Amino acid sequence: VQLVESGGGLVQPGGSLRLSCAASGLVFAQRVNCWYRQVPGKERELAAQLNPLGQTYYSDSVKGRFTISRDNAKNTLFLQMNDLKPEDTGVYYCQAFYYWGRGTQVTVSS
Repeated sequence: VQLVESGGGLVQPGGSLRLSCAASGLVFAQRVNCWYRQVPGKERELAAQLNPLGQTYYSDSVKGRFTISRDNAKNTLFLQMNDLKPEDTGVYYCQAFYYWGRGTQVTVSS
């Protein structure tokens, strides 16, 4: 199983990024899918979650700004991040079942 994230980068405050996570060896639609993030100086935290029924969960820190979604045909998970803030800076990880991606760096800075 491989989960490979992409789409991170440097963005100014207020900007947007769309993260993608492509899976091989695992079907996203059959599992609970998660985006975690680890910001400097803090433990890894759950940012967003999507279950097989399409129900979502967002942490208070991202609610209203981030949207988790999935393309079942492409077996790809997304995280649309809008109105980004400097405190969103960190490494973002895709997770499903017991598997984790290696992460993609998001830096929000002017």
